[in-house]
Amino acid sequence: MRTPLIPAFGLTVLSAIMAGIAFDARAINIGDKGAALHGSIQTDMLFPEEDAAIGTGSYDQKFLTNTYADLNFISRYVDAGARLEFMKWPLPGYEPDFKGWGVPHIYAKGKFKGFELTAGDFYEQFGSGFILRTYEERSLGIDNSIRGGRLKVNALRGFRFTALGGLQRRYWDWKKQSQVYGADAEVSIEELSRRLADKGVVWTAGVSYVLKHENEETVVVPGTVYRLNLPENVSAFDVRTNFSKGDFGILGEFAWKGQDPSFDNNYTYGKGTAVMLSASYSRSGLSALIQAKRSENMSFRSQRSMSGTSAFLNNMPAFAYQHTYALAALYPYATQNAPGEWAFQGAFAYTFKRKTALGGRYGTKIKVNASYIRGLQHKPVEDGGLGSQYGTNGGTEGFFKMGEAYYHDVNLQVEKRLTRDFQFTFMYMNQMYNGDVIEGPGHAGIVKSNIFVLDAKYKFDKRFTLRGELQYLTTRGDKKDWAYGLLELSVAPYLMFTVSDMWNCGGDGTHYYMAGITGNYRANRLMLSYGRTRAGFNCSGGVCRYVPAQRGFQIAYTFNF
Repeated sequence: MRTPLIPAFGLTVLSAIMAGIAFDARAINIGDKGAALHGSIQTDMLFPEEDAAIGTGSYDQKFLTNTYADLNFISRYVDAGARLEFMKWPLPGYEPDFKGWGVPHIYAKGKFKGFELTAGDFYEQFGSGFILRTYEERSLGIDNSIRGGRLKVNALRGFRFTALGGLQRRYWDWKKQSQVYGADAEVSIEELSRRLADKGVVWTAGVSYVLKHENEETVVVPGTVYRLNLPENVSAFDVRTNFSKGDFGILGEFAWKGQDPSFDNNYTYGKGTAVMLSASYSRSGLSALIQAKRSENMSFRSQRSMSGTSAFLNNMPAFAYQHTYALAALYPYATQNAPGEWAFQGAFAYTFKRKTALGGRYGTKIKVNASYIRGLQHKPVEDGGLGSQYGTNGGTEGFFKMGEAYYHDVNLQVEKRLTRDFQFTFMYMNQMYNGDVIEGPGHAGIVKSNIFVLDAKYKFDKRFTLRGELQYLTTRGDKKDWAYGLLELSVAPYLMFTVSDMWNCGGDGTHYYMAGITGNYRANRLMLSYGRTRAGFNCSGGVCRYVPAQRGFQIAYTFNF
């Protein structure tokens, strides 16, 4: 095993922590022209320990860290910034190419009378992200920024225009053979019509275009000597409209992608489509949302041979509730881009007023959410359907025909305050998780579960608050039943103490214990913890990263100014 005698960078970070404690949280103002410096430090460190009981494996390093330091200059006409990243010894579970360190993000931006020009690295999203969404999500190891140029125009009333071009980042590499160009135009119709504005209408319409240029690579059809003729240019279009008046709103969006054979779709030549409809209603004490989405072959990467979470140009939003409770998030859903899916989601929330039969003295809030996701009905393999050989068209039986069930989730939450100092949340959830599709054959299989959560909080006084969670997941699938308990003591405004345990009570009996302390002072936040973490998936917005089991001492620190 190769171990650094002194984790020098860790000592540097700890020095920065001590310096940050004495630093004011406000930005540094420069001169009298409204210029300022903003910055942040974020570091997550792990001193790992091997644990055969949970299957951690061995470690080459005794100190692992993901560290980021941002510095941004903001002024009236010019912005500029850079980010240092240090992942020479990264935390477990990231792709091999994630490892490295340097300054991968740097930019300069000029602004003048509705015009904005950026040179360097930037993030952008067109519409809902069906054909373009570049963003950073550090917990997933995603940073698919574009390095190049971008022009934004907002000089005409009611019109916004964006044009961009460059190379997409993939960890520490920007592949020159993969170039990205795009344009987006959006109009706010109510700003052009006084009559609509007077009626309280908000109505926007937009159109987007993205072109990926990738030099031809050699892909041979397995078992033959034939080489695929891969397109150098792949185009994608998106149109959308968003209308709202008073309490009601509706959104519609359609996207189309040209032939784009890739690793994700088994190098087939079918075109990609996505369509989404969403309607919402909201007023005091009541809200409702219903959504439907159909997507087919919408995996869109700047490099067709890539896999994992990297090199995506777009993002298909997941129509599944993003749970924060530990057991409710044990089997999270990941959007199925390449084969496609039918996805439906509905949400309803209502607050019973105070001093009513169901509201009681303090009122009662109920929330219901339902998600239902199925695959598409694909043609048989012999007719060029899913799983067919390279070079075929692929395709589905029909627009409205559905295949096997991927996921469903129905959950009910009740939030209730019983006294001025005591409140609780109860949640019941019924879930079906098709692990053979989401994780791949031979993993979790089909898991049908019922989950119960009780979250209670008692406030002793202005300083001390105690919160506790009891959770139980029951299933006959995968690793059987789980139980979870947590106690959290807050000492306002600076400290929080936490202990928790996740127990595989229906399976092998393993305990995943954790204890930690979190401190906040000005713009500093420091968390120290020790314990076990279960192997599983960390998801955000339908994108997931596998995190292996781990045990050890963890430090998480953030500082903003």
